[in-house]
Amino acid sequence: MNDFFVSLISNSSVTTIITITILLINFFLAIGMIFWERKSAQSVWAWLLILFFIPIVGFILYLFLGRTIYNHKIFEIPEEDQIGLEYLVQEQLDEIRKNNFELDSDVATKHTKLIHMLLYNNQSFVTSNNHIDTFYRTPDLFKQMLEDIKNAKDHIHFQYYIFRLDNLGKEIYNALLEKQREGVSVRILYDDMGSRTLRLRNFKEIRSLGGHVEAFFPSFLSVINPRINNRNHRKIVVIDGKIGYTGGSNVGDEYVGNSKKFGYWRDTHLRIKGNAVKSLQLRFMLDWNSQRSRNKMVHETRYFPEIENVGNTTMQIATSGPDEKWQQIKFGYLKMINSAKKDIYIQSPYFIPDQSIMEALKIAILSGVNVNIMIPSFPDHPFVYWGTYHNVGELSKMGAKIFIYQKGFLHQKTMMIDNEVVSIGSTNMDNRSFALNFEVNAFIFDRKEAVKQREAFEKDAINSKLLTPEIYAERSAWIKLKEAIANLISPIL
Repeated sequence: MNDFFVSLISNSSVTTIITITILLINFFLAIGMIFWERKSAQSVWAWLLILFFIPIVGFILYLFLGRTIYNHKIFEIPEEDQIGLEYLVQEQLDEIRKNNFELDSDVATKHTKLIHMLLYNNQSFVTSNNHIDTFYRTPDLFKQMLEDIKNAKDHIHFQYYIFRLDNLGKEIYNALLEKQREGVSVRILYDDMGSRTLRLRNFKEIRSLGGHVEAFFPSFLSVINPRINNRNHRKIVVIDGKIGYTGGSNVGDEYVGNSKKFGYWRDTHLRIKGNAVKSLQLRFMLDWNSQRSRNKMVHETRYFPEIENVGNTTMQIATSGPDEKWQQIKFGYLKMINSAKKDIYIQSPYFIPDQSIMEALKIAILSGVNVNIMIPSFPDHPFVYWGTYHNVGELSKMGAKIFIYQKGFLHQKTMMIDNEVVSIGSTNMDNRSFALNFEVNAFIFDRKEAVKQREAFEKDAINSKLLTPEIYAERSAWIKLKEAIANLISPIL
């Protein structure tokens, strides 16, 4: 047998040896995906096609796009917080199961099954003492955020997927730098892929003053980060443990409409005062501690201060990521769709849901629920856009109302049902957000907030075109080809 391999190697060209090696690597990658990795069947088949039909390119793509997180304990809650959180969650679960769960909101009481699911899957404890300001224009959002930063007294925790040090970014960074000079503790966590132009040296001044800055899943390479998946797509700001921000907008000039490519930027972001800020604070601590072996955050009273009565909005902060057993936020979306009796409103820049979401929406349409979906009129990622166009076209033929936003780029990630429940956050309607990236969404049980979201949708609809089945049927052969390709690779987009 050994003589056979020696003869084979000596008589083969270098090209043959390389080809055999690549095919063997492809084979073992395929075995690994099938038997060890937690991928959907659709995703596995998509990768198998890529690996075996374009082996060299497929191997490189897999290194960048296909790897899975195996360490399920990258986010560890400190023991004292874990005990308190588990007690609170179990107490709320027991009260729901015994029908003794007292909430200020009749809407929350009506949707206790959704609340129970998020509690059970995600330890997303319920809070009622909250006040929400919803921002639909990002310039207004950052104006208020800068004001809150300037008024900070103790600490500022700042986490974004994209943080550009352009005009807006420098204004925010300078405000954070000034607070650090004043003795306010500042921590900045940015995603190394989303903020790929940033380096820790860009924050030399604030770090020299005692501020802390870290990159999430940083690359060991100076230019390329091979981990395109498993990015921290969350947007969280916590100020003094009393004010929190979360939603769809990142930090960069394009997000305030200062981009020739995108023009007007339409997004939705929340400013929260109340007990829900504790959830955002805990999430930031977990994300921060996952990336450092030094200067870890520990539980301190100043991070979780007592909150005065600020409002009566009931909500849960839910998070999800590839380290989790369940796709919690997707489950939340599914439960909302299945609970809807009258209306569903969805706005998303990327609409490439998996089969479960598509079937749930089709069932809703066939059941007489009024389904409304809004997407952008042009892509920032071509394949993703044409996959989106294919999916909304399919739902349009079944009776959904599809709106193509014309005023600028539509970036918010929102869902509302029956003028009762709203979900706003960082989670797009696609597999990348559901299974590959780390996300955060607020689930809000409040008629006033739900009506505000519906009215915002209706206002956006004025600046949109309706995609009817007739218009969709008239698309060109070139668009149909792009849709077909996008649909084929959609499980890995």
